[in-house]
Amino acid sequence: MQFSATGMELLKRSEGFRSRVYLDVQGHPTIGYGHRLQHPETFPKGINEEQATGILRSDVQDAEQTVSRMVKAQLTQGQFDALVDFVFNLGSGRLAESTLLKDLNAGNYDAAAEQLLLWDHAGAREVAALKTRREAEFGLWHSGQEQLQAIA
Repeated sequence: MQFSATGMELLKRSEGFRSRVYLDVQGHPTIGYGHRLQHPETFPKGINEEQATGILRSDVQDAEQTVSRMVKAQLTQGQFDALVDFVFNLGSGRLAESTLLKDLNAGNYDAAAEQLLLWDHAGAREVAALKTRREAEFGLWHSGQEQLQAIA
C-alpha cells in the first residue's frame, strides 16, 4: 500500500513549507516539509518546493515501510494514510511503543483510532496544531472503511 494524495495533502498542510533551515519544536534542524537534517546534510542556500517535495517522498517511503512492517492488521487506505502521517510526525519508535499499535494489531480498530487523538501534547501542554493534525488523521482513519486491504 502507498500513501495517497489525500494523505500527502494532509502532511504538507500540517508541516508547512520552509525554504530555509529552522529548528523544529524539539530543536532539530529541519527544512522543507518537516525534513530533519541528517549529518552531513546542509542546505546553505535553502531549497525550493520542488526539492522539498522530492525529499518528502523519500521520508514518506520510510514511514510507509515502518507502517507496513509493524502493522499486522488489515487497513483501509485512510487508516494507512493516518498511520503514515503519524509516523512521519512522531517517528517509528512512538508507534512501536504505543497502545495504538497494540490495539490495532489486536483488531480493535475503534480503540486504535481513539488513541490517535491522545497524541496532541508536547510535554504536558496541548498543542493546537497537533490537536488539529490528530483530528485530521482520525478523519482519514474513518474514510473508506468498507475497503479493507492487507498491507504486504
